[in-house]
Amino acid sequence: MEIDRAIKESDDVRLKTKYNNAVYVIQRALALYSVEEVALSFNGGKDSTVLLHLIRASYYLHVAGKNPSVRDSEDTEIPFPIRTIYFENPTVFPEINSFTYETASTYKLQMDIIRLDFKSGLEALLKANPIRAIFLGVRIGDPTAVGQEQFSPSSPGWPPFMRVNPVLDWSYRDVWAFLLACKVPYCSLYDRGYTSIGSIHDTVPNALLCRSESSSSEDKFRPAYLLSDGRLERAGRAKKLISQSSPVICNGLRSDDVNLQSMFTASVIAVGDEILFGTVEDRMGSILCRKLHLIGWAVAHIAVTRNDIDSVAEEVERQKSRNDMVFIYGGVGPLPSDVTVAGVAKAFGVRMAPDEEFEEYLRHLIGEKCTGHRNEMAQLPEGITELWHHEKLSVPLIKCQNVIILTATNIDELDEEWNCLIELMKSNGLLAMTVPFVLKRLSTTLSDVEVAQPLSEMCFEFPDLFIGGYRESRRDLLIISFKGKDKGRISAAAEALCNKFHPGAFSEID
Repeated sequence: MEIDRAIKESDDVRLKTKYNNAVYVIQRALALYSVEEVALSFNGGKDSTVLLHLIRASYYLHVAGKNPSVRDSEDTEIPFPIRTIYFENPTVFPEINSFTYETASTYKLQMDIIRLDFKSGLEALLKANPIRAIFLGVRIGDPTAVGQEQFSPSSPGWPPFMRVNPVLDWSYRDVWAFLLACKVPYCSLYDRGYTSIGSIHDTVPNALLCRSESSSSEDKFRPAYLLSDGRLERAGRAKKLISQSSPVICNGLRSDDVNLQSMFTASVIAVGDEILFGTVEDRMGSILCRKLHLIGWAVAHIAVTRNDIDSVAEEVERQKSRNDMVFIYGGVGPLPSDVTVAGVAKAFGVRMAPDEEFEEYLRHLIGEKCTGHRNEMAQLPEGITELWHHEKLSVPLIKCQNVIILTATNIDELDEEWNCLIELMKSNGLLAMTVPFVLKRLSTTLSDVEVAQPLSEMCFEFPDLFIGGYRESRRDLLIISFKGKDKGRISAAAEALCNKFHPGAFSEID
């Protein structure tokens, strides 16, 4: 059988291990269920293409184990009797459709074409056929992989069947190593820079594969298998953030101003007992707030929490649903007190699972000390994690849905990490750049009591601005700050305040 022969002839030890483990899972399923009771979900993508050929090879070995004549003749062609399910969708790429039907014809697949949504289609299929288990091309890191094992019963509310996931622990690199080693056909979109294919509405070629020197639109992107960092596989599937539609509170008032309604909000969380004990001063929080304001984001909340999984989880869970983005730093590393990543996992209700690509990265960074059962640093929140690597960063950024885990430990590292983050998010279409905040400050020798009532009136008159007052110390001048996105409004507010007092009562601070 050509697949089994290609893997045996390969020098890739890792690929052989992955192949043998996947074949074991498939053969186990074939031992538990009859051929009539299993089905393959095929969607034309690279993962399901791998799965198809793994099942072909496994079924061949399954039959050969029972029939010596088949085992003695590797070129014997065995019909593929396993039912194949294809959910046809009007938003799918035409190339995916064409490849799926060509594959069905080439390998004589018994294909059921379903034009309903996935759940309704499964209900109809399982009602009409005695299917008890379905092979899926799900891999850890996929949105649907959360909580799944190699054998996982369907979720509550779904028709009952066993999900069989032979490639659950395969990486992007493993998928392409298999396809190239076995020399099997795959969808042509992958040769045009697509690394993860969804619908025509949310999928574009991966910008990391763009040929800067190419003038031809046909040859603008390199093939998917040349993506050097598999952690950026889904870079072409990113969606822009949607700002919350809830009213924004400014100066204690709810405002319907268009600049505020389109504002994106962020929360900043620092993790560290040493900050709470006063042993270390947290300067990164204020710097991060400034950086967010420069790109037009409002910081709605900043907090410091203990080095405790439950404390981190509670804070993240509160903030991730209230804000467009949550930035968390501190508590990342191999020490017992480094619980931030585990806390984020708990906030999303997912488990920590080994990430093979991250483990490979750590092994390259810190050597073989990161392997084996001690390698807790390579465990990341399952099914929700994206690793963003930039050539200027020694450690990749960790993104879990709308939570960014920063690894910086000082201001210099934060500056570099932030610049790389902005670059990556811009290229992925994930960062909504809005009008930056404008700041105007006035100083005065007036007392707090003299300014309090007029300043309160200003807040009612200009509810779209953030207006406040502070002193560096009780003996220093009182500083009034005006912050917003409309420079004209800020100037008008400052002028209105000055007009409430005698000339020269306020001086502008540069």
